Amino acid sequence: MLLVLILFLFFMILGMPVAFAIGIAGVAFFLQQPTLPYTIPVQLVLSQTQSFVLLAIPMFVFAGNLLNETGITDRLIKLASVLAGHLRAGLAQVNVVLSALMGGTTGSAIGDAAMEARVLGPGMNARGYARGFSAGITAFSSTIVTMIPPSIGLVLYGSIGEVSIGRLFAGGIVPGLLLTAFLMLAVAITARKRGYLPERERASFKEMTTTFFHCIWAFLFPVLLIVGLRSGLFTPSEAGAFAVAYALLVGLLFYRELSWERFVRALEYSILDIGMIMLLISLSSIASYGLTWEMIPQRLAQFMLGISPTPWVLLLIIMVFLIIAGMFMDSTVLILLLTSILLPVARQAGIDPVHFGVFMVLTLVLGLLTPPVGMVMYVVCSIFECTIQEFLKESWLFFLAFLLVLFLILFFPNLVLFIPNLIFGRG
Repeated sequence: MLLVLILFLFFMILGMPVAFAIGIAGVAFFLQQPTLPYTIPVQLVLSQTQSFVLLAIPMFVFAGNLLNETGITDRLIKLASVLAGHLRAGLAQVNVVLSALMGGTTGSAIGDAAMEARVLGPGMNARGYARGFSAGITAFSSTIVTMIPPSIGLVLYGSIGEVSIGRLFAGGIVPGLLLTAFLMLAVAITARKRGYLPERERASFKEMTTTFFHCIWAFLFPVLLIVGLRSGLFTPSEAGAFAVAYALLVGLLFYRELSWERFVRALEYSILDIGMIMLLISLSSIASYGLTWEMIPQRLAQFMLGISPTPWVLLLIIMVFLIIAGMFMDSTVLILLLTSILLPVARQAGIDPVHFGVFMVLTLVLGLLTPPVGMVMYVVCSIFECTIQEFLKESWLFFLAFLLVLFLILFFPNLVLFIPNLIFGRG
C-alpha cells in the first residue's frame, strides 16, 4: 500500500482530479498482487453504484437543490435578520444564524459559503467590515450546515461504516447549535472592539412569530426526517426520496415558486454534485479494497491502542491526524478513505460510533478552512476579494471557537449522544 500512497500524492501534486488519482493509485495495488484478478477493480467500481444505502446521497443532494429553488432561502434570510440583526455587527450575526437555519436545506459548506458571500457580502463591505473578517465569518459559519441534518458527510460516514444515519442526524444537532453560539460570541467580541453597529432595531414578538411561520416548512424538514427514521416509516434511502417529494410539495403547493426553469436549474446543479460525489465513491472503493486486503485497519488499531487505550487520548491523536490530513485533501475523500480504517479503532477503544462519526466529520470540515487546499477559504476570499493572509489574520477568533466546540465534543460525548439516546434509545 506504500506504492499506492506515493502514487496518489504524486498525482495530486501534478494536479490530477482527486477521483482519478485515487482510482489509478488503487489499480497499482492490484498490479502488485498476481493472485488477484484484474476484473476486481471494475467490479468494485460498478458495485458501488448499485448500493441501495448510497442512494440516499443523490436524493438528499437533489432535495437540497430543490429546496433552494422554492424560495425558502429568501425567507430564511429574512428570519435570520429578524432574530440577529439587532446585535452588534448585525449582518455578521445574521450570517451565522442563516447558516444554522440553512442546515435543514443543504448539507454543503461550500454551497452555503458561496451563497451567503454573494447575498450578504456587498452589505458587509458597505458597512465597513474588514474584508478578512467578513470572509472569515462566512467561511466558518458555513461549517454549521455539515452538522444540522441532513448532512451529506454524516450520510457518507453512516453508509460506509454501517452506522445508523438517523442517530447521526440527531447527534449533529447539539454540535451545530454549539458552533452557532460560539461563533456568534466571537462576532460579538470583535464587533465590540471595532465598533461595528447593529443592522436594525430589535424585532417585535409579532414580527418574529409571523416570519417564523413563513419559514415553518424549512424547520419541519429535518424534524420529519428524524421522526420518520425513528418510527421506521422509511430507511435512509427512502428518507432521501421523501426529501425530494417534500421539496416538490413545498415548492409547488405551499410557496408556489418552483417554476419549470428553477426545476431544471436544480436538476443541473444536482447532476454536477452527484456526478462528482459518486465518481469519488466508486473509484475510492479500489483503494479501500487494498486497505482491507492488507489488514491496515486492524494493524492501525493495534498500533494506536498500543499508544494509549484511553478513549480521549485516542481521539486527541486522531483529531491532530485528521486536521493535518484535511489541510491537504478534501473532506469527502477523507471520509471515504478513513472511515473504514479509523472506525474499527474507535470501536475497539469503546468509543460510540455515532460520537466518533460526528467528531470525525466536524474535524475534517476544518480542512475546508485551512491552506493549502481549503476550498471554502478560496471561495470566500475570491468573492470578498481579500488575500489568504487577511483571511487567516481576521479568523483566529473563529478558529478558536471552532476548536473549543471540538474539545467539548471530545471530552463530553453526551453532547453528541444525548438527543440520539433520547429519540432512538441507547444504541
